[in-house]
Amino acid sequence: MPMLSTLSYKKPVHTKKLPRFGTNQALLSMAVASILSTTAVAAENNVLTAQQTSAQNTVVQDIVEQQEMPSTELDTIVVLAARDELVQAPGLSIISEEAIEKASISNDISEIVRKMPGVNLSGSSTSGQRGNQRQIDLRGMGPNNTLILIDGRPVTSRNAVRPGRGSEQDTRGDSQWVPPSAIERIEVLRGPAAARYGSGSMGGVVNIITKAPTKKEFSVSGHYELPDSDFEGDDWRTNINMAGPLTDKLSFRTTLGYHESEGDDPYINAKDAVIVDGRGGPEASVAAGREGIENIDARQLFEYAMDAMNTVGVEVNYSNQSNRWAGDSQFQTINDDLVNALAGQETNKMERYGAAFTHRGEYDNSSSNSYLEYTRTVNERLNEGNAGRNEGQISVPGEGEEYTWTEATYDTLNAKSEWDIYFDRHTLTAGAEFRGEKLDNPVVSTLTFDEGFEFGDTETDPSKRDSKTDSYLVGAYLEDNYQLNPDWYITPGIRFDYHDQAGSNWSPSINTTWNFSPNWSVKAGVSRAFKAPSLYQLDPNYIYYTGGNGCPSNVPLDQRGCYVLGNSDLEHETSWNKELTFTYKDNDGLNAGLTYYHNAYDNRIGAGVDRVGVIGVVADGIAANRSVFQWENQGDAVIEGLEGFVKVPVTDTVTWSTNLTGNIRSERKDTGEPLSLIPKFTANTSVDWDITPRWNTDFSVSYYGTIEAPNISVTTGDELGTAKLDREPYALANVSTRYNLTDAITIGAGVKNLFDKQVKREGTTTNAGARTFNEPGRYYIFDVSVDF
Repeated sequence: MPMLSTLSYKKPVHTKKLPRFGTNQALLSMAVASILSTTAVAAENNVLTAQQTSAQNTVVQDIVEQQEMPSTELDTIVVLAARDELVQAPGLSIISEEAIEKASISNDISEIVRKMPGVNLSGSSTSGQRGNQRQIDLRGMGPNNTLILIDGRPVTSRNAVRPGRGSEQDTRGDSQWVPPSAIERIEVLRGPAAARYGSGSMGGVVNIITKAPTKKEFSVSGHYELPDSDFEGDDWRTNINMAGPLTDKLSFRTTLGYHESEGDDPYINAKDAVIVDGRGGPEASVAAGREGIENIDARQLFEYAMDAMNTVGVEVNYSNQSNRWAGDSQFQTINDDLVNALAGQETNKMERYGAAFTHRGEYDNSSSNSYLEYTRTVNERLNEGNAGRNEGQISVPGEGEEYTWTEATYDTLNAKSEWDIYFDRHTLTAGAEFRGEKLDNPVVSTLTFDEGFEFGDTETDPSKRDSKTDSYLVGAYLEDNYQLNPDWYITPGIRFDYHDQAGSNWSPSINTTWNFSPNWSVKAGVSRAFKAPSLYQLDPNYIYYTGGNGCPSNVPLDQRGCYVLGNSDLEHETSWNKELTFTYKDNDGLNAGLTYYHNAYDNRIGAGVDRVGVIGVVADGIAANRSVFQWENQGDAVIEGLEGFVKVPVTDTVTWSTNLTGNIRSERKDTGEPLSLIPKFTANTSVDWDITPRWNTDFSVSYYGTIEAPNISVTTGDELGTAKLDREPYALANVSTRYNLTDAITIGAGVKNLFDKQVKREGTTTNAGARTFNEPGRYYIFDVSVDF
């Protein structure tokens, strides 16, 4: 059974004058300090939501003395990062190490994060292109507004992948860089409290916390998934974790991981693919299934306790993610010869490596957490078309020639220092942050234009274009967590950021909690969050070209195709995030809560639909005009919804947990379209049963409501003439069991998608409406873990 423990490699817990709580359920997480790995005490139970934390408080010492906690699917966690500091963040969920183990994750943590309130998976745009590359989407704000952190440090490797006209990116996101067996917990923060983390957190933050180096460990784990369908690929991974003290002051952690999944058959969706009118007549897309993936991960951490107050660390890491191509393309059709030649082969890979230096300080009346990290991401892929109907499609080599590879590199240098200063009734937090990034993208920068091209800051001569572009962002913030009285806490905050191209931004916030009865509490928050433009969007030499069919309908026929240029004058995207939460908890362990949230999204960046100019070119010896567009700050949007949860201790060994997410509105004010294609309603329910102290089983069902198809093309802004194909509601059931054969050996088995619900992709663009992704069919799971 899980034990409560003090995590000495995180920021130590201050125990002076801690208020008492009347329950041993767990720990209430510090607003944003928990996101930056500054916490020290955690309950290692199952999937946890901070919304379940009641108004009652527990002394940390009492919690640590607990010998066992019942295993539950949704439990409560309290994390105290300072004397009396409490989280004022209703939208916080914490997924524990035990929950990750029980979930039998293939390799990508999005598989379990999607089961939290307010979370779904969606593509990077609503165009339907790259539909199976679904990423974490918090509160319907889109994957690009979800900030991924590893141990509190930003992970932005997906920025190495160029966006298309509708912001489509051929990327799996940033949720696969750490093997599941190396994770201590995952913190998912939605709403106003996330604004403290700066650019990219408008939807929220997902912080992956790795295991401590001070806890002795030598373990080997294996995971295998066998598909029921011959059209789907099997999946396996193995991980090695080693950690512990080398001397009284020096400790280490080594993580090694390998994961490989076989891709779907390229024609898995052939019977479901939508027939459209192609240039040669009616045709169906390959409508590719899920690509296979190979992950190689290695991380090495050393930590040195200089004295009782100061700890320094050095970490190096390397990851390689490569695909196993399943025939995907950015547009509807693809060359069958390519599928025959390359299906199952590596066609792109992302390498990420870097080093970090960290320092933690714990003093009489203050504590600090600082880091300096350099990371390089190498995005290497087979050469693709860059314009027109061949954009995003692998280029076919000439007779007798080899396929060619192209490479883009993306470098980041991040630094941050955060200080907590403790007073009798409040904790003052101050921090400063630097983010620098540099991109070398020779593929797009060397695109050759017809004679006569000239516009703005874009170099007309490809040889004069600089393939490198860079920017930096500096920020500072101040936050005060104040106890007005024993039942009322308030947390005001302010953050200021300056971007060298997009300018300055202020992010004020305020969160509060009032325990107005022994069982009831109310939490509320409001904040302003922002996202800086990406390097691709800012670079005037990033040039997207589309043929006539990709131009908005208001462009005259004799002035098509259309160029879309980067824009160095872009401003920050911003949003005002508001939420209100009521929670209930009684002494018998019943927990329930309901949150309403409202996000007002301003200055959203997209490829322009209004021309900024017309240029003359010479095409095939004939003079012609072409239309010019830019990336631009566009109209506003509104997102609002509900999140709810309930946890019922049915018996001492059986717990039933459910969370619900309702998407009330997601609307761009300029088009009326949603920001991302997510279900109108999502429900996750599970029953967790500790059959014996060594044997546990879990049964869960996830229900996804209707996903409405778009009416407006995200690439042209025109009304769609294709069928409006909504994704109909569907449910996925999973069952799993784990048994501790000995104290050192654990085995597990289960079935994902127990009833083999078939969800197929029907196209690659808006012709398929919302039916642009696959859900895996039935899989049989086998796990084993050995501790030496």
